[in-house]
Amino acid sequence: MACAERCRCCAGQQRHSSILYNILRARRRAASPAGQGPRRGQASRGCPCGSRRRVALRSPQVACKAASAVLVKTLRFVQNVPCFQELPLEEQLLLVRSCWAPLLVLGLAQDRVDLETVESAEPSMLQRILTTRRRGEQPPPRGPAPARPHHGPGGGGEPPLPSAGEIQAIKGFLAKCWSLDISTKEYAYLKGTVLFNPDLPGLQCTQYIEGLQREAQQALNEHVRLIHSGDEARFAKLNVVLCLLRSINANMIAELFFRPIIGAVNMDDMLLEMLCAKL
Repeated sequence: MACAERCRCCAGQQRHSSILYNILRARRRAASPAGQGPRRGQASRGCPCGSRRRVALRSPQVACKAASAVLVKTLRFVQNVPCFQELPLEEQLLLVRSCWAPLLVLGLAQDRVDLETVESAEPSMLQRILTTRRRGEQPPPRGPAPARPHHGPGGGGEPPLPSAGEIQAIKGFLAKCWSLDISTKEYAYLKGTVLFNPDLPGLQCTQYIEGLQREAQQALNEHVRLIHSGDEARFAKLNVVLCLLRSINANMIAELFFRPIIGAVNMDDMLLEMLCAKL
């Protein structure tokens, strides 16, 4: 479907028959140097409106409950890895902080949790005008301003809803995993590769963690050779899955799945509490 059929901001490009449009176009042509086309990147760019539309979960309670269950299962899996338990608690928390979101998305794929979304209603132009203060206008003093909720590391104001492009990245990842029909063991080795990331700043047991990641990759490779001997490209395809995980934003995952049911939540505090608890 053409971009002009998806968003209103591009619809005007199809209205080329008006007299005013033709007059303005003729003047623009006369003012431009002869033979010079549109500037580079001006006309060739596609409209980004489709990927920037804000979306929300169609059934947030259902999806958020499923994501919460997957997070519990994910942390239980992590806690049951003997090599992980041998690390100091600070190292464990540092690893989990950095990889909980990609591990969660892997868990969503493993449990085949599908995401149904709806487009969020955008405010009209009149609403924006009425709700936006004029530049330089200050509101009258009404006592101390209320404290703004904390949204995790680097938090600030009210975070926007996830965009359609961000949701589509998750859906594309899920579809990729499902098309490969990844087995339980393959998911486990992929999670081990993601969990033991030696490149994180602040780690003390870097060599030990690097060895664990290497072991997870070797185990995955051996499993693929044994079970999928006729598919020589499967190991590379599974590693492509890991590359796709890099585009998953942890803050967006937190806002999408946990804010609707928990509210303003600090994921670091919640992860620490869950990690120290016996799940």
